[in-house]
Amino acid sequence: MKKIHHLLFGIALLGAIPSFSQNFNWPQGKKMALSLSFDDARGSQVTQGTPLLNQYGVKATFFLNPGAMEKNLAGWKKAVAAGHEIGNHSTSHPCTGIFTWSRSNALENYTMEKMEKDILDCNTSIEKNLGVKAEVFAYPCGQTFIGNATQTQSYVPLIAKHFLLGRVWKSEAPNDPNYHNFAQLTGIEMDGQDFEQILPLIEEARNSGKWLVLAGHEMNESGNQTTRLSMLKKLMEYANNPANGIWIAPMGTVAKYIQSR
Repeated sequence: MKKIHHLLFGIALLGAIPSFSQNFNWPQGKKMALSLSFDDARGSQVTQGTPLLNQYGVKATFFLNPGAMEKNLAGWKKAVAAGHEIGNHSTSHPCTGIFTWSRSNALENYTMEKMEKDILDCNTSIEKNLGVKAEVFAYPCGQTFIGNATQTQSYVPLIAKHFLLGRVWKSEAPNDPNYHNFAQLTGIEMDGQDFEQILPLIEEARNSGKWLVLAGHEMNESGNQTTRLSMLKKLMEYANNPANGIWIAPMGTVAKYIQSR
């Protein structure tokens, strides 16, 4: 009988514990935040993508690799002038050697010093060519480690040291502004998706007051690793409708707002 009494008392106490889940006050009474992000400085981003974003007054975050950026420098300068956010995606895009195309530049062979040089060289190139300082970072391939086996280390602390935020890839949930890890923000893939496939993600984030970060690569009507322009048009029309309660802004803008709260 005493055990039952203690059990009931414990349940009562649990019921009295306040919930840590709470509504977050987004700007102007919005119900959620939405950020569009794109990796690799693909050419289609400045030939097809930014002109479309500009038509709808939407600012996105672009994570650049210097080599690809320099092939379309005039386009990236226009993107900066239009107010899009420029982020760091490393100089050499190292990924795991499990991918045969990355074996000559495998994360397993990196040291912390080598990784730090790689990302800082990218910052230097962006600032030299575009006149902006990259405050945000996206992990190549979404992978956050260096080294192999017992020598494996996370380089997340390095990103936390040099950047406002770091974004991963192919995540499964939006970011909670009440419990966030800026150095490992989630990014959900939007390549190859129709708006009808993206809409449930938006609805989930809006219902819970979260920050949805979508991540893509090419910006065109079709193709491999491509965010469809037809999807983006519908998404931006939906997001720009005040009745839908969406604050759409670059990643750095949203992160700074959360920090200020």
